[in-house]
Amino acid sequence: MFADNPLHDDLNSILERTASLWTALRGERIFLTGGTGFFGRWLLESFVWINQRLNLRARACILSRNPQQFAQRAPHLAADAALSWQTGDVRDFAFPAGEYPFVLHAAAEASARLNQEAPLEMFDVILNGTRRVLEFAAQAKTQRFLFVSSGAVYGRQPPELSHLPESYPGAPDPLNPRSAYGEGKRAAELLCTLSGLPVTIVRPFAFVGPFLPLDAHFAVGNFLRDALQGGPIRIQGDGTPLRSYLYATDLTIGLWKALFSGAPRRAYNLGSAEALSIRQIAEAVADCFEPRPAILVAQTAPPNQLPERYIPDTRRSMDELGIQSPIPLPLALRKTVNYLQKAQGPP
Repeated sequence: MFADNPLHDDLNSILERTASLWTALRGERIFLTGGTGFFGRWLLESFVWINQRLNLRARACILSRNPQQFAQRAPHLAADAALSWQTGDVRDFAFPAGEYPFVLHAAAEASARLNQEAPLEMFDVILNGTRRVLEFAAQAKTQRFLFVSSGAVYGRQPPELSHLPESYPGAPDPLNPRSAYGEGKRAAELLCTLSGLPVTIVRPFAFVGPFLPLDAHFAVGNFLRDALQGGPIRIQGDGTPLRSYLYATDLTIGLWKALFSGAPRRAYNLGSAEALSIRQIAEAVADCFEPRPAILVAQTAPPNQLPERYIPDTRRSMDELGIQSPIPLPLALRKTVNYLQKAQGPP
């Protein structure tokens, strides 16, 4: 059974690097929002894997607007007896009965389309969804609460600042409607602080791995899609902005470690500190394919202009959560490509 899982090695890696944490969840219950997105899929895959392997007898309740749709994508998770589903919107869902010592609030992942087309809806989902989950946690006697925020809370990174620390006082531009996502996450962080509950906050940056959408606003996902289709890989800008990507297993380990051992009322950046240009990332994706696809760059970089940056300082996560030695990007990309090619099947 276990060997048939295409994520076998990745899930074992998550188990090995978090093994000492799971005693706290033995026989307990956890409530999870955002369980059907990229983050949530990895959280559920790893929870079910570890729950079975360690015989934790833990149970998870997942809030979803459409559990049936998710069941079609992941029938093995939908059928797992340790998982139950609460149907509802994060802003007004009915509270499941009983106590939940652990809550992991990961709903309202980044959506460039929603942020652009309905920014007020985006802001409302984040803020009032967080308010509702906090109300539930207070009733459910939650002991540890993890809020998944975003690196977007920092606003635009000054190009002369190499890495964004958690103490950076920047913020999104409140006069720009596209700031709805970042401002929503900032306001939700404050709401968590004002709640008086033991909330730990993580601020994720950019990631790669199985289940990453290939048709959204994630550059690396778009590059993988282009390459899987035979190329060329298209860079819509000039290729100079600097980004960093963390593999999904390191993301998942960071989330579990923050939930179980993060300090209350403290924020942790979650991502890779290795800065690479968009062009370098496209080149790294191309290196994973044979024949190697061409790379097309739409624009020419302005002369004498510092490149835009979006790179976290991860020292706090390393020092306090013990998150060490992330998987290098070339290996992360090859693992992702191997999974996608197997899922895609023969041409």
